[in-house]
Amino acid sequence: MHPQKRVLLGIVLVGGPAVLGSYVVGLLTHPASRAAIWGGVPREIRPVYTVSMLLAALGYFAFTYLILFRLDAGAIRIASRFRFGLFNVLYATVLFPSTAWMPLTVAMLERPGAGLWLAIRLVLAAVGVASAGLVTALLSLKPRQLDRTYWLAVMGSIAFCFQTAVLDALVWTALFPL
Repeated sequence: MHPQKRVLLGIVLVGGPAVLGSYVVGLLTHPASRAAIWGGVPREIRPVYTVSMLLAALGYFAFTYLILFRLDAGAIRIASRFRFGLFNVLYATVLFPSTAWMPLTVAMLERPGAGLWLAIRLVLAAVGVASAGLVTALLSLKPRQLDRTYWLAVMGSIAFCFQTAVLDALVWTALFPL
């Protein structure tokens, strides 16, 4: 396996469980906050979030599969300028800040403050920008095989970006009661 792919695999294997673990710990240790974590998202549109989260998760697996197992890390270029290592930066920027969202949100619910709110918004903005970077990177790959796996990865990255950049970073923060 190419050294940059080994780095990415490490980021995925550490970051992915860390994100899920932060959610599990947050929800189990603060069960009374479960409804409040939705912020001001109306009940009527929560099913949109639920479907989007499922599509984003499936999308994550689709683009991660393509990047880890189908791309030639030594040969690809992103936007004719960057190498495979850009994926490592993008994944790290998605996964590691994502581990902070639940603890920050629970802290905000317990002790609201401008600093916590800024930290939450910065975390969500970083994840949203990095997920948009993943879409852009996939669309600007050279060389690329325009097969079903590639297009599933692109569609999956768009679903992931919609969840993180639009629903989380924009809608959720706009509706969160301060």
